[in-house]
Amino acid sequence: MRRAVVAILVEEHEQSVRQACVIAGLSRTAYSRPPRASVDADAPIIAALTALIAQEGRWGFWKCFDRLRALGHSWNHKRVYRVYCALKLNHVRRTKKRAPPRT
Repeated sequence: MRRAVVAILVEEHEQSVRQACVIAGLSRTAYSRPPRASVDADAPIIAALTALIAQEGRWGFWKCFDRLRALGHSWNHKRVYRVYCALKLNHVRRTKKRAPPRT
């Protein structure tokens, strides 16, 4: 959206790219660099996670992450967790119901 604002400021209002980027709050490097599609970059992670979950459905994130590391993947845990949550694999843990302590 900020790229569109910069483009409008440059074309219609005849601002320089530097001034338009300052107004829009976008760095000139981010304006000139083409946007990266995260789906293409995350495709190997998605494939590996879905394969793991197909085998072991109740594994949590850290067990999946450790298995991915054991298989030789060197992805960052923050990146893997972002994909893990995007796939809606983060389910609530079921805890054991405990009786209240006796007095």
